[in-house]
Amino acid sequence: MSRKWMCALALAAALNFGTAEATYTPPKVPEDIYQWVQSSERMNYFFNKKEMSYGVDAKGHIDLDVLIVPAIKTYDHVQIEDVRMKRSWRMESTAALGDLAGEANYLTFHLARGVVTIDAVDLIDSHFWTVEHSEPKKEVVVANLTDKSRDGIFYRAILDYEKDHRTEILSHTKGTLTEEEQKRFEKEEKHHAKEMKKRKEKEEREKKEKEEQKKHGQEAE
Repeated sequence: MSRKWMCALALAAALNFGTAEATYTPPKVPEDIYQWVQSSERMNYFFNKKEMSYGVDAKGHIDLDVLIVPAIKTYDHVQIEDVRMKRSWRMESTAALGDLAGEANYLTFHLARGVVTIDAVDLIDSHFWTVEHSEPKKEVVVANLTDKSRDGIFYRAILDYEKDHRTEILSHTKGTLTEEEQKRFEKEEKHHAKEMKKRKEKEEREKKEKEEQKKHGQEAE
């Protein structure tokens, strides 16, 4: 039996029901829950910023080196047909894919190792119901992905988001920090704040320099 992937997505899908290929539009993903990263010729990439959390061990202690991220990829009609055709070539049933709209990924990032594990993949329909579930447990070394790799761009965007939203992500995590991890968190946050300040100051300097160059160019004319 299909299982619901997310109630909020189902509500959004009801307002964006797909039609024929010529006018097909991927179901709308709520922007208050999901962060859009990129769109390719075949897919749109989003991650769930509201449910992103750190790992928690059996004792309820938060592990800051483990990041749990639900993600969504919506397909265009070409990708949908490609999935169906490949199933047909392998003599596999496509009965459940009549309303295929994309996939939901369940990702675990092992931050210290620079590895992401694709724990599970749900193929989803236009109402965001799961039509097929698989658990590939595939590990990917992020550093091995090129700058042009769609997955590489996606995973690095998630990692960048984590660096800038650690307190928020911590608030989503149902667990507690040990005293040692709390000290580590505070130290790393102070360091990150300093780095952010330096980055902002650099951007402001570069912006000012460009404005000055533009001004001098106009005066020269």
